[in-house]
Amino acid sequence: MHLSALYRFPLKSAMGESLPSLQLDDLGVAGDRRWMFADAETGRFMTQRTFPQMSQLQARWNLSGGLTLNAPGMPTLEVALPDPDQALRGVIIWRDTLRVPDAGDEAAAWGSAFMGRGCRLVHVPAERARFIEGNVNGDEKVGFADGFPLLLIGQASLDDLVARVGRPLEMLRFRPNLVVQGAEPYAEDTWKRIRIGGAEFTLAKRCSRCVITTIDPKTGERSADREPLTTLRSYRQGEDGILFGQNLINHGNGELRVGMPVEILQ
Repeated sequence: MHLSALYRFPLKSAMGESLPSLQLDDLGVAGDRRWMFADAETGRFMTQRTFPQMSQLQARWNLSGGLTLNAPGMPTLEVALPDPDQALRGVIIWRDTLRVPDAGDEAAAWGSAFMGRGCRLVHVPAERARFIEGNVNGDEKVGFADGFPLLLIGQASLDDLVARVGRPLEMLRFRPNLVVQGAEPYAEDTWKRIRIGGAEFTLAKRCSRCVITTIDPKTGERSADREPLTTLRSYRQGEDGILFGQNLINHGNGELRVGMPVEILQ
């Protein structure tokens, strides 16, 4: 088994980027979901669930930690990394509330024009991150990802789903960070710990899927037949919802590269 693809999502719910390699840090993939648009009035996080046009929003992370934003009909905007202790804004993501630095009025105006609703662009530095669901060891944190630092999907699992649906489906619909090739379909459901390079990972919880998987990442259009959720519901429904993929917690940092072997530890 080996890594066949790697993805990073710098801005929560915006387009992902395929990478030949990436760096791990204390919050998962360096630069992954460290930025987020929040409703200007309520502070609540904004995603494709309510704003499907976000599927067409491109956010590229740079080594200084800032963003380059592009979207249809919008000018390119360079956003600098804000001071981690200045211009703090309260935001809500699921059940969590936290105070994080705001990227300023220019970024807010750009986002508000694109979203069609007043919003603010915020960043989460490591020292202001949330504790993960369950907080197993007392020090495990996550940025603006829904609940865990990383998501893994087996390529064979997607291939099986595609065969059942009867039409091609892009891996990016499911927004994984790591794609593993060489295992049986849904083998990742049974793994508890894996090693890739110098890092070990705990497979913490199977990932429950939402309406975002029905949005075509190329066009931003929702499928009229609600695929692939309709098919997934027929055989992947669990107590926690419709399950596809595994949430991971990394133990240790370092580099991951496409082609690296994946070792099952437990």
